[in-house]
Order: sequence, then C-alpha cells, then structure tokens
Amino acid sequence: MTDTNLPNGSGFAALGVAQKLVDSLTYHKLTQPTPIQQAAIKPALEGNDILGIAQTGTGKTLAFALPMLQRLARIGGQGLVVVPTRELALQVEETLNLVGRAAKLLTVSLIGGASMHRQLQQLRRKPHVIIATPGRLLDHMRQKTVFMAGIKIVVLDEADRMFDIGFAPHIKEILSALPGERQTMLFSATMPREILQIAAKYMKAPVRVEVAPENKSATTVTHEQVMAPQSEKLPTLTSILKKEQGTVLVFSRTKHGAKKIAAAVRNAGHTATELHANRTLAQRKAALAGFKNGQYRVLVATDIAARGIDVTGIGLVINYDLPTTVEDYVHRTGRTGRAGRTGRALSFVTPDERSDVYRIEQRLRLRLQVMNHTNREPARSH
Repeated sequence: MTDTNLPNGSGFAALGVAQKLVDSLTYHKLTQPTPIQQAAIKPALEGNDILGIAQTGTGKTLAFALPMLQRLARIGGQGLVVVPTRELALQVEETLNLVGRAAKLLTVSLIGGASMHRQLQQLRRKPHVIIATPGRLLDHMRQKTVFMAGIKIVVLDEADRMFDIGFAPHIKEILSALPGERQTMLFSATMPREILQIAAKYMKAPVRVEVAPENKSATTVTHEQVMAPQSEKLPTLTSILKKEQGTVLVFSRTKHGAKKIAAAVRNAGHTATELHANRTLAQRKAALAGFKNGQYRVLVATDIAARGIDVTGIGLVINYDLPTTVEDYVHRTGRTGRAGRTGRALSFVTPDERSDVYRIEQRLRLRLQVMNHTNREPARSH
C-alpha cells in the first residue's frame, strides 16, 4: 500500500481521509460519513486510541477500517481486527477489500472451520491486515504461525459480544501479547463494566466516541409484541409470514430450535435457511449469501451466529424466542431499520415472559405495542 496526500473538501475528505480511499468510496457510492464515522475517523487518523459506542448497522467497520488502512500505509506494520464470529470476520474482510483494493491491500481471515493450510499460505504473503476470531488467532499464535511483534493497530469489534460468549480470557491473552507501542480501537454497542476494565488496562487515554446512548434501540424501528404460548408459536409465525411481505429474520434461542423453525417455514411454502453453530462454515456462508441475494426470504438464526448479518432492507425481525438480555434485544432488532430505513421488530411473548418484556421496555424506554397478529391491529388493553 502507498500513502497519498490529504485533500481539502467535504464528506470523507474533510475528515482527513486520503484521496485514493475517497475515490474508492465514491466509486461504491459512499460519499457521506455516518455519525460514528464522523466522530471516530479524525481522532483515529491522529493515532489516538478509540473507545467507540454505536449500535449495529451504523457504519462501525469503515469507522476503523479507513484510519487503519491510511495509517498502515504511512507507518508500516500490520493491522489486526478481532471479532466474535466467522460471519463478522468475513464481512469485515469484504469491507476492507472494498475500499482497499486500489491500494493492493492484502488481507487474511483466521477463522475456525476454514482450512488451516490455506490460512498459512495467506499468512506467508505477509498480509497488511489480519481479521480473526479469538480462538483461531490463539491457535496460530501458539503454533507460532502468527507473530504479534509487527502489529501496529488493533481493533476489537463487537467487544461486548465477545465477552458475552466467553472470550474474555482469549482477549486478555491476545492483548497481552501485543507490542506496547500500538494503536488500539474498541467498538461496541454497549459498554459493560468488563469492557471498561479492559480499556483501562490496555488502552492509552482513549478518545470516547458515542453516537447513541448505551442500550438504546434505533429510532427507525417499530417495536411490537404478540402473545403466543409456546405451542402456538409456529402457527403464529407461518400466519404472519403469509400476510407480511419482504425479507424476514427470525431469532431462535437454540440451534435445535432454529433447525425446527426453518423446516416448518419451508413446509409452509416459504424459502428459508438457517444460521447457527451446528452448520459448517460453507453452509453458513451459503445461507448468508442466499439471504442477501434473495434466494431465501426467511433466515432463522441464533444469537451467536447472527453478528455477521449485515443485510440492508430487512423489513421485519421476529424474536421467536425472547432474548436473554436487553443487550441481545438491541443487537437483534438493530438488524432492521438500518441505513436510515424504517423497520419492525416483533417479539413472541409467552404468558410467563411478561416481566421480561417489562424489563426491556424499562431499560430501553420504549413500548412494545401489543399486536393482534391476525390483523396487525393493536390489541385492546384491559
């Protein structure tokens, strides 16, 4: 990669983004920075550590990708992006290559389920940026096929999710192995105490950028609930799918449940696929690609597999099972209403889950309107 002179101008150029990258963004019709990009790019280009809080779907990837690519072109060394899931790793790599292709960017994704041999071949090419899930990255570190000494910039993306699924010890081991002189950027939709402790220990006077309050759901999303006993959930879902139009993302709490739901949706005459940890990497990539290109109208996913779902235009997210945390509710419903579009989030609620709904409403300061799924009119309150 080669560095370029910084132009004056508006949009990304006004933030200090190099002309070559601006040209690449313009080619892909990306001309106006999102709020998180507006807030993060300039201080990141100045070499500051960044503590970024933003909802999913707000453009976080470019907020760290552009400064990373531009600074690496100037200072040399490698960049490292650590993410919680395989799907998110592939999504980040796709975005990096989208804007960095003109600069002959080399990347590698180190993820479980993919060929170790192929990853070793790609590592020998000395990629500019390594994108990795924590487990596979540690495998390479312990086998001495990845060395941390050359890492100049590290990004932890979806940090709260990595902690949710038990990666805290992995993250601490990775950060401890990195050079002391580096730039660290941490992006997360929420900022629990554990992440603030990581920031205090491993970051240097980070600039905090926040474009939405923590645990805040997107204002472009309408929130609804349907009362449905467990035995009535499948017929309720198929009835809704028959009446609604457009793509639908359905969340299941378990892998077995996701498989069962997807089968029922297909039996009802809809194109559907599933995304969960029991699927191979090839199957997960095919499911996500098929959902993006319209091959499948319905995608049934578990939380652990859903972090890489970056599909514009999902009109309806259905919580077939209520999430176990408010943070997961924010992440799930953030898959609709993206890029300024409106969306809907519909939760199936069993009679013993009313207190869980109240907790979501209180924490997020919103109302889940009770709907009658037969006609989508608000149900009467008594």
